[in-house]
Amino acid sequence: MKIVLSPNPYRDRGLKCALAAKKILENSGAQVAVCLPFDLEGNDHIVPPAEIELTPLDEELDNANILVCFGGDGTILHAARGASSRNIPILGVNMGSVGFMAELEQSEMSLLAKLPAGGYRTEPRMMLDVSVRREGKRVFYETALNDAVVVKGAVARMLDLEVTGDRVPISSFSGDGVVIATPTGSTAYSMAAGGPIVEATSENMIMTPVCAHSLHAKPFVLDSRRVVGVRIAPGSHRAAYLSVDGGKAFRVMPGDLVECRKSRQQTRLIRLTGRSFYEQVYKKLGKD
Repeated sequence: MKIVLSPNPYRDRGLKCALAAKKILENSGAQVAVCLPFDLEGNDHIVPPAEIELTPLDEELDNANILVCFGGDGTILHAARGASSRNIPILGVNMGSVGFMAELEQSEMSLLAKLPAGGYRTEPRMMLDVSVRREGKRVFYETALNDAVVVKGAVARMLDLEVTGDRVPISSFSGDGVVIATPTGSTAYSMAAGGPIVEATSENMIMTPVCAHSLHAKPFVLDSRRVVGVRIAPGSHRAAYLSVDGGKAFRVMPGDLVECRKSRQQTRLIRLTGRSFYEQVYKKLGKD
């Protein structure tokens, strides 16, 4: 079995956790490759240890069986597209603050020894295909595990937004923006904006207004078969910005149509501990 380790060097200082995991997995019979999730070129502050050979992530994923990410949820989100398109399951080791998608804490890394023998299960997570159409042509496309967010720029003026389901109006409001989330993403920006927490293995789309200047703008939970559209209201002269899973913003012009639909791709997360979604929510968000 080939297992790829992808540590975030800003979280895993000196790649100490990745090196420890490499030893555990190799002692358990796995072939291990270590790949950074992003390019460090031009960053003199991060110097990987000399004893570890780093190889390109895309190349190693082509014949990998499992991807292990070390970092916060952002590290897993960054890796999800490449792994999911190859149907490779992902295991997260939490080195961030909340880490809803990570299965293991640093203190639980000994459980990695179960992987080479197949002592784990996988949990499928719904993804979204997010596109922008401009004058009938698709000008943007990404796949999201967490969410697609349409927000205003730095100027303190509100956006006038229209939201549709299968081209039927759902809501129109003025505000800072709107989040279209998967159940996995319901505990991220959507929740912070007042949206509901939805069990992560469900298949729904959650529409949550951000700072809406209206008593009538409420979150919606929609069936996964719907196509959710977001458009800046006709006559508006303000552009907005679309970010998918917290990635680089794409400028959305008045008249553009942002569409979100259930993707054929899924992200498969590895489960080793047996902790339930409810335990995770209470542990991360609850009060002792």
